[in-house]
Amino acid sequence: MSEYRFYRQRVYHFLRSASVGTGQVMFQENALSGLVFIIGIFWGAFESGRPEIALGALAGVISANIAGMMMNRDHADGHSGLWGFNGLLIGCALPVFLVGNWQMWIALVLIAMLSVRVRTALDNVMSSWGLGSLTIPFVLLTWIVLSASHSMAALAPVGSHTVNAGFPLDLSLPALATYWLRGISQVFLIESPVTGALFVIGLALCSLRAALWAMVGSAVAIVTALCFGADPNGIAAGVYGFSPVLTAVALGSAFRQSAGISVLLTLAAIVVTVFVQAGMDAVLAPLGIPALTAPFCVTTWLFLLMSVRTR
Repeated sequence: MSEYRFYRQRVYHFLRSASVGTGQVMFQENALSGLVFIIGIFWGAFESGRPEIALGALAGVISANIAGMMMNRDHADGHSGLWGFNGLLIGCALPVFLVGNWQMWIALVLIAMLSVRVRTALDNVMSSWGLGSLTIPFVLLTWIVLSASHSMAALAPVGSHTVNAGFPLDLSLPALATYWLRGISQVFLIESPVTGALFVIGLALCSLRAALWAMVGSAVAIVTALCFGADPNGIAAGVYGFSPVLTAVALGSAFRQSAGISVLLTLAAIVVTVFVQAGMDAVLAPLGIPALTAPFCVTTWLFLLMSVRTR
């Protein structure tokens, strides 16, 4: 009976770590928030006819947590969900950009597992600057695989990931609300207003401030993109929203007290993230790789460094 209880506890802690890891993508150390995010991912993936994205998310977060248990002695990281969030994002991204053959799934599992050590290594280096690696392990490892796919026939790209190509931009209030929610759902590479609403609910279960800033981040991103004539298809698909959403939640909620970030500075960072997104999209397009969440990482680092130096 004691052995049964031991294994039951191990399974419970593993599932909790996976759920909290999902929540940590948007800085929420909360298993219930993570569960709602998972529901949102499954809804959006199946709604769009891409169930492999949901399966990839599960494979990524599970693989990363297994790697954490095998390789990492700091089980506090696992309890906090820090093992799994990069792996989950990798699991969402690769099925979007690569053909779903068995080679892709092997690559997904391997780099999701590797993301645990990469995060630890980058955190160790960046801690001297008072920074964390954020989602850059996901970005770097996914860039490596997507770049390799151009010379490895088994890792076949599905082509340019242009959502709703040729979609006429509708500026009615219902359409703008749809774009706004898509900006939130695209954090997990899902294009679904229902998923976006579920993500807001998941955030609110842990932090009303985080939920508010996610909504503000997507709204400010849309206004900025419209004012400066950004790609209408990208606006409609929510592509200009996901990195600003993460920047907003990071600076407006997660790091607000520790870094002393003001509301005005957070709003400025959201706007800057849109410009970084547009610039990185243009620079990386000839290489055939997406910016992913790199604009969020770069902008958040810059504003955190500015805050440290001005305090």
